[in-house]
Amino acid sequence: MGKLQNKVAIVTGASKGIGAGIAKGFAAECAIVVVNYNSSKDAADRVVSEIKSKGGNAIALQADISKPSDISRLFAETQRAFGRLDILVNNAAVFEFARLEDIDEGQFRRQFDTNVMGVLLATREALRYFDRNGGSVINIGSAISTLTPPQTVIYTATKGAIDAITRSLSKELGSRKIRVNSINPGTVRTEGTIEAGIMGSEMQKNYELQTPLGRYAEPEDIAPLAVFLASSDSAWLTGELITASGGLR
Repeated sequence: MGKLQNKVAIVTGASKGIGAGIAKGFAAECAIVVVNYNSSKDAADRVVSEIKSKGGNAIALQADISKPSDISRLFAETQRAFGRLDILVNNAAVFEFARLEDIDEGQFRRQFDTNVMGVLLATREALRYFDRNGGSVINIGSAISTLTPPQTVIYTATKGAIDAITRSLSKELGSRKIRVNSINPGTVRTEGTIEAGIMGSEMQKNYELQTPLGRYAEPEDIAPLAVFLASSDSAWLTGELITASGGLR
């Protein structure tokens, strides 16, 4: 029996990268997983196929986390499919790095609408579906909120907001047996960081040199932490920000 036996989890932005790693990690611990995606249907279907090939249970559901109507549909479809919800992982996020003078309103809104408003709206929707036993909300923040490198001001601000949201909601929702924690990874090799040119860049090399464990992370390094926070092993933890950066500070 797995640590998440019969638990139903929604993982947003789970078609690739950290989200896909978490979805697979949950399924390996016997959770039923909703693999949310925005536009990468084929990638989400591959994650579901891999989970099912190993005896797990998962479905892929499309929703743009920056849109309230999509969020409502995602949770309603999860309820129809599985009849319950126990875990929400707020992983979906976008990033664009730029100098302050080159930032436009569109860049600001794209990042805040998904990275901050999406987290708030998804968590609010989850409250309608968690039962009297409560639930676990796991936010995916970033070590960038404390590293604060140049030319990342909007993205850093969104992840700083996640730190504050995690701590505030843990106090607001604790009486309802809903735990809210955050995993704040350092540099992780994902499709997104590869496509953005971060992997192999001077930024990545510098971070790797400063990391005591001497490497960047893989999604598989993050997934066990999410399993821990979703399971009863962390029943006495809420409002925690777990920095998963290989020691990078």
